[in-house]
Amino acid sequence: MLPTRRFGRTELAMPVLSLGGMRFQQSWSDLPADQINAESQANLRATLERAVAEGFHHVETARHYGSSERQLGWLLPELPDPQRILQTKVPPHRDPAAFEAELRCSFERLGVQRVDLLAIHGLNRLEHLEQTLRPGGCLEVARRWQAEGRVGAVGFSTHGALPLILEAIASGCFDYVNLHWYFIRQDNSPALEAAHAQDMGVFVISPTDKGGHLHTPSPQLLELCAPLHPIVFNDLFCLSAPGIHTISVGAARPEDLDLHLEAVRLLPEAAALLPPIMARLEAARLEALGDDWLSSWQQGLPAWQDTPGGINLPTLLWLHNLVEAWGLEGYARARYGLLGAGSHWFPGANADALDQSVTEQQLREALAASPWCEQIPPLLRRLRERVGGSSGQRLMAD
Repeated sequence: MLPTRRFGRTELAMPVLSLGGMRFQQSWSDLPADQINAESQANLRATLERAVAEGFHHVETARHYGSSERQLGWLLPELPDPQRILQTKVPPHRDPAAFEAELRCSFERLGVQRVDLLAIHGLNRLEHLEQTLRPGGCLEVARRWQAEGRVGAVGFSTHGALPLILEAIASGCFDYVNLHWYFIRQDNSPALEAAHAQDMGVFVISPTDKGGHLHTPSPQLLELCAPLHPIVFNDLFCLSAPGIHTISVGAARPEDLDLHLEAVRLLPEAAALLPPIMARLEAARLEALGDDWLSSWQQGLPAWQDTPGGINLPTLLWLHNLVEAWGLEGYARARYGLLGAGSHWFPGANADALDQSVTEQQLREALAASPWCEQIPPLLRRLRERVGGSSGQRLMAD
């Protein structure tokens, strides 16, 4: 069975691995019941059966994970787990009545009278936080449901910028947070520290998919992480970090649990296993990109809102680093396509506008404070050539 950790002030005994409901659903559309096919439901049954047997007591889904809530709701009473911790997530809305209607729909789809954890889903912009915390806002609805015994602890999930995450944590209004933090992206480390100071539960979301498409790792990454699979390495890295209580396993089928369970078995050896792999990864990064670039590439970069065409330079240059250092082309291709297509979930635009609606001179003017002003435009062209050419679909994931 999976070990558990105290999930902050919720006092829940949280297993270190959580079953995420984003990949096992049949469709990203909220399908009518008669359109759920037997094959999809049988696969989810097998996945949930295996998860229950292995101690994945925490199961989480969301109102906008397509058919996930409906499919899961049919199976929960058929596959009981006395220790189950059920979480769903509902996005904020300017109209609290609309938020409550979505919450009611979640309960109907899941077929439950109570959830243990409710997250305000996607506090990605300041307006979302304001819609949640203002008098009469979404949090008051959640608290009313909590007072009525229908909701346990209330938290939030986010793809937002670090200052916004810190503001939400500092409000003191949330019992836990779902956020992104993994080996290739550690910029939310101050949020982990702030959440720990508030005794909040910390749930790392999508470490396998958003952590580098580790289910389909590059040959280079496989070699650098040996003898561990990159999924195992990343899980150990996350679970060894202070303040992290659980990480999501977005299983599409039962066998997707295997490598994550291997990571848990190896957790007592993490202190010996991680350092040599991390040293190889850092050496490869240094060789590919050079110390000068690595120490200064972020200096003087404008925010995407202040860049011609809304080009998201910090994200694009980060993707460049991942491709050059560790061969994460598949991941970079997916993220590149989502920029400009993902609303507030993936803000800003990719580099397609360069040499079209945005001239190199305009971009250089925006980069006047960067020590790499001359090098960045051709670098963006190379990145576009290597990973561009397809648009992505917004995922309200995590």
